Amino acid sequence: MKKILLALVLALPSLANAGALTGVYQTEPGDEGGVLHVGMAACADDAGLTCGTILRAYSADGSANTGYEHLGKPIVWAMEDKGNGNWGNGKIWAPDRDKTYASKMSLNGNILQVKGCVAIICRTQNWVVVP
Repeated sequence: MKKILLALVLALPSLANAGALTGVYQTEPGDEGGVLHVGMAACADDAGLTCGTILRAYSADGSANTGYEHLGKPIVWAMEDKGNGNWGNGKIWAPDRDKTYASKMSLNGNILQVKGCVAIICRTQNWVVVP
């Protein structure tokens, strides 16, 4: 009985992390200095996967860019939960370069490291939780 209880206790952290990542994250500045706020949540077509949508945009000077042409568009999709704060096998779109990359993410505290690669060319950003 003790072994069963121990196994359940050890499994709880991985069960708690299972599924979609949720929250709002701020990207690093793009090529023109602006940042985006990305809402992460379960994908509409598969609640077990994580997708991200561009919620807000800010110019390099910090002002809200309400006319940003990509508001409401998907930026992250089909991220599978790999456990222990890691997601992978998804895609990410970089609007500043209009490129789509194979992607993976890892969450450490309030920092979401997002990595996207096309062939051997990779790009990594650290996104921060928006309070």
